[in-house]
Amino acid sequence: MGPVGLLVLYVLLALGFSFLCSILEAALLSVTPSYVAALEQEGHAVAETLRDYKDDIDRPLAAILSLNTIAHTVGATGAGAQAARVVGEGELAVALTSGVLTLLILVVSEIIPKTLGAIYWRQIAPVMALVLTVIIWAMWPFVKLSQAITRLISSGEDQKASVSREEFTAMAELGEEEGVFEEEESRILKNLFRFSSLRVRDIMTPRTVVQALHEERPIGAIIEEHDEFRFSRIPVYAENRDDITGYVLKDQILLKAAQEEQTMSLQDLRRDIIGVPETLPLPELFERLVDHIEHIALVVDEYGGTAGIVTMEDVVETLLGMEIVDEADSTEDMQVLARRQWIKRAQRVNLISEDVDEMPEELRAAVTPYDLAGGGTPGSGKPVGPHNERPFIDAQVASDEAERPPDGDASGAGRSPEEAISDDGR
Repeated sequence: MGPVGLLVLYVLLALGFSFLCSILEAALLSVTPSYVAALEQEGHAVAETLRDYKDDIDRPLAAILSLNTIAHTVGATGAGAQAARVVGEGELAVALTSGVLTLLILVVSEIIPKTLGAIYWRQIAPVMALVLTVIIWAMWPFVKLSQAITRLISSGEDQKASVSREEFTAMAELGEEEGVFEEEESRILKNLFRFSSLRVRDIMTPRTVVQALHEERPIGAIIEEHDEFRFSRIPVYAENRDDITGYVLKDQILLKAAQEEQTMSLQDLRRDIIGVPETLPLPELFERLVDHIEHIALVVDEYGGTAGIVTMEDVVETLLGMEIVDEADSTEDMQVLARRQWIKRAQRVNLISEDVDEMPEELRAAVTPYDLAGGGTPGSGKPVGPHNERPFIDAQVASDEAERPPDGDASGAGRSPEEAISDDGR
C-alpha cells in the first residue's frame, strides 16, 4: 500500500474510532434513570448493564476517553508521517495537513456523532451497552488506572445522580408542552409534588362558613326547617361552634324521619368526629382519615378552638387541582366565601373602608362589586327574597351560622336576610 493509501487508512481509523467514542459518550450521558427503570420493568436484557454503567459512570467514561485519545494520537501520528511523504515536509504542507485533519476531527468525530447520540440515545442505548462492554474489557488497564487516580483526588463521598422535586415538576410541564402528558395529567403530577408541603389550614372550610346543627334539636323540627339536605355529614355542637361534639349522617336523619321518630334528637344519632391540628401536613391527614375510616375531621387551632372542617373530598380536590361541586352548590371556594363575609361584617362596624382599592390585596381578590352593595348572598349575584329567608351557605358540610336562640329555634328565623347571611355566630 502506497503513502496515499496509508494516509487515508490512518485518517479513516482515527475518525472512525473517534466517531464511535463520541456517539457512545453522548448517548451514555443522555440515558436517564427513569429510562433504565422502564427497561428493568420490561425485563430488557441490557437493563442491568445500563444500570451498572450509570451507577458507576466513571468506568465506561474512562474506557471511552482512553480509546478516543489513543485513536487521535495514533491517527494523527500516522497521518502526519504519511502526509509528509505525500506532500513534503515544508511548513505549508504541515500547516495544510494539520488544518484539514483538525477540521475533519471536529466535524466528523465530535459535532456530528455527539449530536446524533444526544438525539437518538433511546435507539442507541441497547447497542451501546453491548459495545461498551467490549471497550471496557479492551481498555481495562486504563480503566483501573483512571479509577485509582479518581479515588485519590475524590472526597470519598458517594456522588450518585438524583432528581429533585423541582426537576420532576419541570418534567411534568415539559411533558405537557411536548404532548406526552395531557393538561389534567400534568396538573395532577404537579399537585402531587407539592402535596406534602400543604397544611390542613390551606384546604379546610373555615369555621365562619361551616354550617352545624345543635345536638339537642329534634329531627322533626329540623325536617320542617330544611327543605333539603345538600350535605351527607353535618357537624353538631353543644354550647357553641367551638364545642363541636361530633357529626350526624344525612341518611340517618331522613331514615328516622321516615320512621316517624320526630322527637329523637341529633344527639342520639351523633357520631364521634376526629380532631386534627390546622398545621397537620396533608399526607398525615389523609392517613388519619383512612386509618379511622372517616371522611370528615374537625380542625382545631393552637388554642383548641374550632378552626374549621376538612373532608376527604378536600384532599381529593387538592390532588386533582379542581373543585368538586355538587349540582346544588353555587359556591366553590369556601375560604373565599369566608373572606367575603368577613368584609361585610368589617364594613358594617367601620373596621375597613368600603373602597375596594384601599383593601388588602388578598381581600380585594375575594370581593365583588355586588358584595359591597349588600342585599344578597356573597358572591352569588342573587338577592335574598321571600323565598329564601334563611339562605343556606354552600359548603362541603352544612352548618348553622348562629347560636341557638333562647326559644330553641336554631334556624335563624326572625332575623333579616342580611343578618342571616353575615352573622358569624358570635
